[in-house]
Amino acid sequence: MSAAWRILVVDDDAVFADTLACALGRRGHEVVVANTGEEALADSTRPFHAAILDLRLGTDSGLRLIPFLKALHPGIRILLLTGYASIATAVEAIKLGAVHYLPKPAGVDEILQALGRLEGDADARPPDAPMSLDRLEWEHIQKVLAEHDGNLSATARALKMHRRTLQRKLAKHPVRA
Repeated sequence: MSAAWRILVVDDDAVFADTLACALGRRGHEVVVANTGEEALADSTRPFHAAILDLRLGTDSGLRLIPFLKALHPGIRILLLTGYASIATAVEAIKLGAVHYLPKPAGVDEILQALGRLEGDADARPPDAPMSLDRLEWEHIQKVLAEHDGNLSATARALKMHRRTLQRKLAKHPVRA
């Protein structure tokens, strides 16, 4: 990614979004920051080359923005960046049209490299150890949540779990593998 791109950064954490925008700007890119999905969709005056979306945007999801951004800006390269990484949301992001998915924290160089990659990496190594039981539980909850379109009540019923217990588990950051 050598030429300057016009990049949309969508994150409800204003400090993080501004810091990322400054770092991208220092590398010669024009950056527009939005803190909500509505703000992101409002700026369609000029096409974006790329978008960096947070998965959790307050009560909304960055996943919901992907089809709208792809329709507004054909050819846009979308990266989903999240502190709540899960296999289920990674799969959904790619199915919806994102080119890459990275867990936070990710450096600016790593982000730009992910946006610039045109193909997958067949030499990517699998983890050395299986996931912990806590991580497997997190992944299963995320999968069921995705199957129920983010509906907490339906997810809690499907998991045979009290809704508040599910909310408490989702409020925690995902455990390490």
